[in-house]
Amino acid sequence: MNKLRKITLTLKLLMQKPSLINLIIDSSQRWQFLLEKKHPNKTQLPVVNIDDLIPDFDETLTTFTFLGGGSLPTDIMLLRALCKQKKESSYFEIGTWRGESVINVADVTKDCYTLNLSSEEIQELGLPKKYIDLHGILSKQHKNIIHLTGNSLTYDFKILNKKFDVIFIDGNHSYKFVKNDTEKVFKHLVKEDSIVVWHDYAYNPEMTRPEVLCGILDGIPDKYKENLYHVSNTICAIYTSKFINSYKIDLPIQPEKVFELKCKIRNLNS
Repeated sequence: MNKLRKITLTLKLLMQKPSLINLIIDSSQRWQFLLEKKHPNKTQLPVVNIDDLIPDFDETLTTFTFLGGGSLPTDIMLLRALCKQKKESSYFEIGTWRGESVINVADVTKDCYTLNLSSEEIQELGLPKKYIDLHGILSKQHKNIIHLTGNSLTYDFKILNKKFDVIFIDGNHSYKFVKNDTEKVFKHLVKEDSIVVWHDYAYNPEMTRPEVLCGILDGIPDKYKENLYHVSNTICAIYTSKFINSYKIDLPIQPEKVFELKCKIRNLNS
């Protein structure tokens, strides 16, 4: 198909269904172009080995569903290990979903806060009741998990009057929300030695998600940008005030380590 025919067909489709323009606006290729234009020296974050960040890495997850919309096991193990680095740590996350991440750090923290849209706000998005009811299904009954409701765009983080040791940003992954959540977390929740983790910085451990990275870079204060990393073997970006050896990713990655996994099924309804 020649270029003129492609343009004609595209215009015809857009006239029939204007919303298709969102596929272009939100495309990964467009965000990669914007990232390269605005942050030419930060199109990928330097990588830190997970075992350098967490020496003697050895974690067990007691609750993992292997279902859609969740994390890699290493993502949640990372959060758990970071929380264990400080005695009686405080944990905050944006984006609860089933509660899989927060339930796995609850037993190694003093307190956990998780912020998610209210049932009414989710319903207004046209999502079904079953989807609404699944939010927090794994975490609602845990005694040291506080479930907050609200839209992070409008939520007043100042009312918490609290700083946190580990903060996990895993809400809406569009640029607008990632930038907003990053700005507010660093303004209201971060202290000198806080660690901030962003989920879905990458599509997989070898492929950056440019829209999310744009949101991170435009939301974080300039003085912290040199302390941003991609944690190896995860789809997470991290901010830490500590100096860590890092390197530029070399694709495709040659494996230098493997992880041992042992799974046991537990029926939630029994």
